[in-house]
Amino acid sequence: MRPFVTVLLAVGALAQVAISNVASAEGEPTVVDGIAAVVNGEVITYSQVRALSAPQERLLRQQYKGPDLEKKLTELRQLAVKDLIDRRLVIQAFKKESFEIPDHIVDQRIQQIIREAFGGDRNTFVKTLEAQNYTLGEFKQKEMEKIIVGAMRSKNVKTNSIISPTKIDEYYRKHRDEFTSKEQIKLRMIMVSGHKDTASAPAQKELAEEVLGKLASGAEFEQMAQVYSEDSTKDNGGDWGWIERKTLAEPLEKFAFNMPVGRISNIIDYAGNYYILKVEDKHGGNTKSLNEVRADIEKKLVQEEAQQIQERWIASLRQKAYIKTF
Repeated sequence: MRPFVTVLLAVGALAQVAISNVASAEGEPTVVDGIAAVVNGEVITYSQVRALSAPQERLLRQQYKGPDLEKKLTELRQLAVKDLIDRRLVIQAFKKESFEIPDHIVDQRIQQIIREAFGGDRNTFVKTLEAQNYTLGEFKQKEMEKIIVGAMRSKNVKTNSIISPTKIDEYYRKHRDEFTSKEQIKLRMIMVSGHKDTASAPAQKELAEEVLGKLASGAEFEQMAQVYSEDSTKDNGGDWGWIERKTLAEPLEKFAFNMPVGRISNIIDYAGNYYILKVEDKHGGNTKSLNEVRADIEKKLVQEEAQQIQERWIASLRQKAYIKTF
């Protein structure tokens, strides 16, 4: 047997996995266990599938009903079967290469769980296992398998950690939105309705022009809005607060987001109403330079490459295996 400590160290810190209840989802009848799949002669049972999918099943039961729920549950369980098959293939590959995980690695993992999830109280940890029909040995075996899967995935993902500048440049050009902060403006608006009645429409436009004249002469926008505006922000002096694009109708947005800070617009005739806008402040809309985000892009591309390599490795294990689902 070959020790696997070097690969384990490469995996890094192991994430905490809290003990979860693997009982059947609430309200569902108990199902007699059976065979869900066979992987090179090793059996995956329905109970294993349900144990893996149970937390997500509880969420689905809160969100869906009837046929939609059944469809979602079927899809979830199919994914759980696929995941369990892949895990079994990885563990079989581990055994085939005659690797081994030292016992102290698993013991350290158990101690970490007791420390982080149970405040260091081993008795509470053991009672929780008993309440969920686990023995300590069974739990240690499951943790051992998790460690094996994580270590084997890491071992078989050998990436070229240097991404070419061309790839980084190309990603930046295609995903500039990722590096652009949301553009926002602080807006005040006066709206004079042109729909009170047909006869008064010209008078309403004259009113809007009168308001604009008072603003040009130095009247406070907030006060003019409280007196003359007819939209829902009237009592707040026409204050819309900070808004993003797609908040206003397109013609109004075009004016608002292109106005300098402090400028008052001319009358905007839109959908039969008359609008006067004032942009009090703006921020965002700035795109970080390539130099600022180069390291982040490179990290992301390395991760994507690692994921692709991992998927190809798992696919190769599937091709060589005898797998039958039921």
